[in-house]
Amino acid sequence: MINDLNLAQIKMKIDLFLIHKSSIINSYNNQQYKTQKALVKSCNKLTSVLCNWRENMGKLVDGSWVEGSIISSDGKGAYARIPRSFRETISQDHAVYKPQSGRYHLYVSYACPWAHRTLIYRALKNLQDHITVSVVHPDMLDNGWVFDDSFKGATQDHLFNNKHLYEVYQQAQPDISTSVTVPILWDKQTNTIVNNESSEIIRIFNTAFNDLTNNTEDYYPKHLQTQIDELNEEIYNNLNNGVYRTGFAKTQQSYDAAVKPLFKTLDKLDKLLDGKDFLVGDTLTEADIRLVPTLLRFDLVYYVHFKCSQKRIADYKNLSRYTKNLYQLDAIKNSTNFEHIKRHYYFSHESINPYRIVPFIANFFEET
Repeated sequence: MINDLNLAQIKMKIDLFLIHKSSIINSYNNQQYKTQKALVKSCNKLTSVLCNWRENMGKLVDGSWVEGSIISSDGKGAYARIPRSFRETISQDHAVYKPQSGRYHLYVSYACPWAHRTLIYRALKNLQDHITVSVVHPDMLDNGWVFDDSFKGATQDHLFNNKHLYEVYQQAQPDISTSVTVPILWDKQTNTIVNNESSEIIRIFNTAFNDLTNNTEDYYPKHLQTQIDELNEEIYNNLNNGVYRTGFAKTQQSYDAAVKPLFKTLDKLDKLLDGKDFLVGDTLTEADIRLVPTLLRFDLVYYVHFKCSQKRIADYKNLSRYTKNLYQLDAIKNSTNFEHIKRHYYFSHESINPYRIVPFIANFFEET
């Protein structure tokens, strides 16, 4: 019985099957398979089942880590993102969470586009001396995100010396049931998570610490908020989350439903940027900062790994110029780690890339 076997041994046997599947097909000679075609079909079906079972990262259920798939799907095979679980804010008027230097800590992954936007804001708003950071290892395997500084750029957990990110969630709420994601904005004073929703963390960073930093740059100005909100909605649905809906689709129907609006929106943005440096007005705004992490990952990862293969960003006249220009900003360039990005996606999503081969892909953002 499976329950009597060591889980690691089971997974090892699955990995061996996946590696040697071709040899099995070529050498197997059993009367129950009248043709090699039937054997191929059977092996491919088993591969699909095993890869889905073997997919990495789980979640916390009643405070205990449970292995399972990161790819949450609805009944039609479409990827369904799980809502975030901590949604507090920081302000002078808040009863608990006040803007204080050194009080808050940010947990991130350089690979994650949602965490990337918080790192960009941290730099743009001069918060480096006020909000500390820990960076997880790019591999997201059986135990989810882990702290392991053996990969360049990754760090230990500076606050608690935890091995796993899920332990941070357990410290915030011992009986919690949640997915374990980055970014996390942690309060050192109350020892809990303030917020783990990136779109809200960047709004906090935009204004909450202005009195500490004397940085009053506003990336969500009132007179542009309507335009920013409208673009954010489309960009989130069709691009930021759209690449995941495309890459994690489990049926042709759900893939088609995701990939078509994705490229329709890219085409629209390319036209919008004709003769312009920014999406809204003539200045950098939240809309740009929410878009650029997706664009920076697109040709390296999403074009190949997630089958977003109609066009590259490099093939768009205006989007390629726009992305290259934004990448030259110190706040964006210094928070972008392409090695973490490539390693994470190609190595962690085993059901998509079971042999964990990280391809060699030219990075046009770093070309001179």
